Amino acid sequence: MFSIVKNYKIFFSITIIFLLIGIGSIVTRGFNLGIDFTGGSIVDLTFENPVSVAQVRDVLKEHDMGNSIIQLENSDGKTESNSVLIRTGVVGDTELRSTMGDLQSKLGNYQIQRVEQVGATIGSELVEQAAIAIFLSWILMIAYITFRFEFKFAIAAIIALIIDVMVVLSYFSLFQMEMDSSFVAALLTVVGYSVNGTIVIFDRIRENLKIHRRSESLADMIDHSIWQCMTRTIYTVATSLFAIVSIFLFGGETIHNFSFAMLVGFASGAYTSIFLAGPMWLFLKNKKFGVTAADKA
Repeated sequence: MFSIVKNYKIFFSITIIFLLIGIGSIVTRGFNLGIDFTGGSIVDLTFENPVSVAQVRDVLKEHDMGNSIIQLENSDGKTESNSVLIRTGVVGDTELRSTMGDLQSKLGNYQIQRVEQVGATIGSELVEQAAIAIFLSWILMIAYITFRFEFKFAIAAIIALIIDVMVVLSYFSLFQMEMDSSFVAALLTVVGYSVNGTIVIFDRIRENLKIHRRSESLADMIDHSIWQCMTRTIYTVATSLFAIVSIFLFGGETIHNFSFAMLVGFASGAYTSIFLAGPMWLFLKNKKFGVTAADKA
């Protein structure tokens, strides 16, 4: 059986290297904030002939506006409409005229109902509130896990959660993927999902501690606990990823970044739960890997 705990240096090193790269990207490149954070333009059009969201988006993609929010005025559930509302990032007058010209030449004549600049729907106050919500969730998790297990279990779980959040942020910075309002929802979902897998493994470790043999090292006991949960973890992660990958591939441009954040976060959550949480708990106990239960305080 492959020992995850005794090879902790490999997993710790991989994690630290990636986090350093991610933090470097965040510091030097920052994030590609969407119109929910930065504001943008609203264009309200009425076409002579009905058009679909896909048709409008194909034209906008040619002008690097494929992530725009496109809404059809529909009351009968049809996929096409004459009235189209486009919300996009800040666009210069020249680029806007060029885009409008392409829309007319490819989709037919239209009338402009309004063109206006709008502010960000997610202000700094809402971003601050989201950060506070995540921080408070960590505090409550520490309290609950300390009550159910012990304080060192709680700290190990929160470190794993922080890593998951940083991994998602790092990916979005490295690939300059657009962050919109759905990103905040995805990040909060990742926090809830990740801690679930960690708690399952910690619960098995706690159960095995009660029957821990003196001849068995803590490292071996943690390894056995992780492998006892491996089948359940794989099934849970696989079924979740199947759904997320389907959304990512077929969900359309509007929720593409949301599903990508979920995909990265869930994969990272599985990694931290399996390869980092247990070794971190043992590390926090100030035990050398391989110490037997006889040395346990």
